[in-house]
Amino acid sequence: MVLRAWNLAGHPFPNDDEGTYLAQAWAVRTGLGLSHYTYWYDHPPLGWMQLGALSWLPELMAPERTALVQGRTAMLPVAAVTSVLLYLVARRLGAGVVAAATVVGLNAVSPLAIALQRQVYLDSFAVMWFLASLALALSPKRNLWAHCACGVSFAVAVLSKETIAVLLPALVWALWQGSDRRTRGFSLAAFTAGAAVLLGYPLYSLLKGELFPGGCHSALVGALVWQIGSRGGSGSVFQPGTVANTLVMQWLRADPGLVIGGIVAGFAALALRGVRPLGTAVAFLVLVVCRPGGYLPKMYAVQVVPFLALALVLVVERAVRAGRARYGVQGPVRRTVAAVAVALMAAVLAFGRWPQFREVQRADLNAGYRAAGEWLNGPAVPDKRRARLVTDDVLWLDAVRAGFTPGAGVIWHYKLDKDPAIVASMPHGWRDIDFVLVTPTMREAQAELPTLKALLRHGEPVGDFAYGQIQALRVTGRSAEGAAGAPSVARSLLPCLREADDIWPYE
Repeated sequence: MVLRAWNLAGHPFPNDDEGTYLAQAWAVRTGLGLSHYTYWYDHPPLGWMQLGALSWLPELMAPERTALVQGRTAMLPVAAVTSVLLYLVARRLGAGVVAAATVVGLNAVSPLAIALQRQVYLDSFAVMWFLASLALALSPKRNLWAHCACGVSFAVAVLSKETIAVLLPALVWALWQGSDRRTRGFSLAAFTAGAAVLLGYPLYSLLKGELFPGGCHSALVGALVWQIGSRGGSGSVFQPGTVANTLVMQWLRADPGLVIGGIVAGFAALALRGVRPLGTAVAFLVLVVCRPGGYLPKMYAVQVVPFLALALVLVVERAVRAGRARYGVQGPVRRTVAAVAVALMAAVLAFGRWPQFREVQRADLNAGYRAAGEWLNGPAVPDKRRARLVTDDVLWLDAVRAGFTPGAGVIWHYKLDKDPAIVASMPHGWRDIDFVLVTPTMREAQAELPTLKALLRHGEPVGDFAYGQIQALRVTGRSAEGAAGAPSVARSLLPCLREADDIWPYE
């Protein structure tokens, strides 16, 4: 908890998804407007709801902090509960007290885990609920209510982040292992009944007439088809230079001992009775990474790291137990051997970690975002309600909270050329924008967004933060004749709009 709280404002560098999730949580919690990412059935809603339920307290206690820092603070209780559940699952898989505590320690001090679990990712909620379902499946009392609750917990995990569903085989194996042979059928039925909570999501879309694609509405099935089959892949993890390969190399550089050792231990666990559900979990998680042509998100490691820590410690403990039994080690010598084994494992895992750990705890990569947040709340823009500002996902919520109008007042940069409603509210193209808060993400995206490119070309710097990391621009040349017109992609969707001009009522 302390390691994650220390320097969470400075490291890691913000991911666009953090801004999206925070905006969705704000929309759910406040009801003051829609977030900037409202096109389709994105992730299931429970993750945003949980984030919204947690985010009010950091906002109340530290209102001067940026939305990103407040959101990361809200993730600290999730990390704390996850640690408790890791200990409980390790114990129910047969680990001793020392080994279970070591699992928690590995997850706590891993530079990879610290960086990713600090960030505002829905995966953290999903992992927490899946660990709860594992603990219930392995309950020593083998009550049917626990197995029903296991199904409910798994459903909540999937409704928090759907990618956790890949671990269903591991959970079913754990339920099989944790149930009584005489009542196993009832246990599986109770689990299925609990997991039926999942049906609420497609039922919701069906009742809204949005289950299948068609017409001018989003659709759940359409979103699933895009996620599974149409989304651009990350390339092969075994081919240098691909997105997937680069991402895995980053994970390895952050914590090579845990990643490599955990994967090896995970596959070894498949041969050890009692921990095979854990081996199954690691195997399926690794197979997802290795599948050719699939999409591999940066935050995927959030789901992987806790199970690597579990596998590594439990397999090492099994090896130590086997060695003690074979050589008849007893009494004080037995405890000494266990302590030496834990110390050796810790030393091996700590090797090469210190530079990464120092970076995670000391680097300040986000000074520009904090300074930009102060600029948004300052007097640089006199009438924020009527001003139009373009910025990225991460600063969108800060702009809304500073007084800019959500929707067509503060505009996510991607919408300038892609969203027909925004385009319809800009009859003069880029000339209808007052300010641009330029981030590294926007500089990279301008090649594919001509309106954004024009804004950057016609912007006059009025603020510079963190040596140019982020810049505030005032748009000049707005009185020139002519208009950019709507991009063809947006124009094709204009018939679906109703009263599009109403999203920006000001002249």
